[in-house]
Amino acid sequence: MLWSLCLLWAAGALAAPLNRARPKLLLISFDGFRWDYDRDVDTPNLDQMARDGVKAQYVTPPYITITSPAHFTLLTGRYVENHGVIHNMWFNTTSGQKKPYYQTLHEEEWWDNGTLPIWITAQRQGLKAGSLHFPGTAARYQGEVPLKQEQEPPLHNYKNETIWREKTDKVMGWFRDEDLDFVSLYFGEPDSTGHLYGPDSPQRREMVEQVDRAVGYIRQSADRHGLTHLLNIIITADHGMSTVHRKGTVEEITLSKIPGFSFKDVSFHLVDYGPSGMLLPKPGKLETVYNALKGAHPHLHVYKKEEMPERLRFSKNPRILPIVLYADPGYLINGYFPVQINKGEHGFDNQEMDMKPFFRAVGPVFHKNLEVGPFETVNIYPLMCHILGIRPEVNDGHLNATKHMLVSSTGKTTNYRHNAVVGLSAVAGFLLVVFVVLIAQRIFRKKDDSKMLKSSKDFSEPEKQSRL
Repeated sequence: MLWSLCLLWAAGALAAPLNRARPKLLLISFDGFRWDYDRDVDTPNLDQMARDGVKAQYVTPPYITITSPAHFTLLTGRYVENHGVIHNMWFNTTSGQKKPYYQTLHEEEWWDNGTLPIWITAQRQGLKAGSLHFPGTAARYQGEVPLKQEQEPPLHNYKNETIWREKTDKVMGWFRDEDLDFVSLYFGEPDSTGHLYGPDSPQRREMVEQVDRAVGYIRQSADRHGLTHLLNIIITADHGMSTVHRKGTVEEITLSKIPGFSFKDVSFHLVDYGPSGMLLPKPGKLETVYNALKGAHPHLHVYKKEEMPERLRFSKNPRILPIVLYADPGYLINGYFPVQINKGEHGFDNQEMDMKPFFRAVGPVFHKNLEVGPFETVNIYPLMCHILGIRPEVNDGHLNATKHMLVSSTGKTTNYRHNAVVGLSAVAGFLLVVFVVLIAQRIFRKKDDSKMLKSSKDFSEPEKQSRL
């Protein structure tokens, strides 16, 4: 009877922390998917995902609205000035060297500068993490990398739909076969198409249809791998896209043509990269450069870094150069002469509607058929930490901005592995107590048996003597 009660109690104690399977989370970015791209295209799979989960009106990315900085905000919950990945291009102001986007993905010191992405935080707290082609994947952070880690090869075909499906099945295999808890997955479209043809082009609309097919395939693959009851999926993007005004329709911004400005007064510049730029004036030339550019074009914004609008949160980092430039939507910043040919661009003020990405979420932790208002992408990080049951690093986001999306929105973090360990420890402790009690009972029974045996002998001796 005692053993039966012990086993019942142990089973209950063990089941308590494990009564729910630990949730898994997949973060997906479709680069450059603007918040309204589903309005002029039939998107049955995105629409179904919204009915099955959560859709935001739009989300606001950090400034600067370009790929690497915005993606690192998703992974860290920090504004760009705080996480330090301030541009797609690594640069050195002393040597004048610059590295393009793909090479910068492999420039470790650009990424590992004190802020930990969620992969490393999750693994330090007992979970398993992976990343496929997500910006930042190729770097080590304080010597650590995700358990599963793949960066796209040079000259990768970002448009190939077959490769998209292979990537999807690979990630689902990581979840099922290797029991990963968190994975980030990156697709380079519709960004490339938006750049090449413009956000209002039929080519962009065709690419959105391909993205929608991919969303359907992602959910089907999750089901085939037996993950639907465990896997939560967040799909978003790093920024939107805006149409570029071409020469002949507007007065272009070309710095070399501005009266009073000379590149001879600048020791380093980062321009000819869409609508944003930075300048490092030579010693004693800061005011000369600033005064020449300030107010020189009605669609050019010029700031000393310490005077940048606080809302942009793009000043408090030593990598940011002394003079920061950005243009109004549709305009680009050219250096010596126009060299940029894209019909669509991003990098504009993050308050511009064209820069807003989309957001969808589905899975067992999310409400169904819920549409929510706008929020900043910096808030996605604490949401992900909450779902995974891990303690977040220092970040700029707030769980209160997103927790109403969740079926359970108490705001309390549940560490499933910690609870499991506690439960197992409780069971082990209880069984140890039971073992001690049973041993003690056996010892006492032996003593009682010995006393009874002695009493029996003492009683039988007089009987023998009386018979004699």
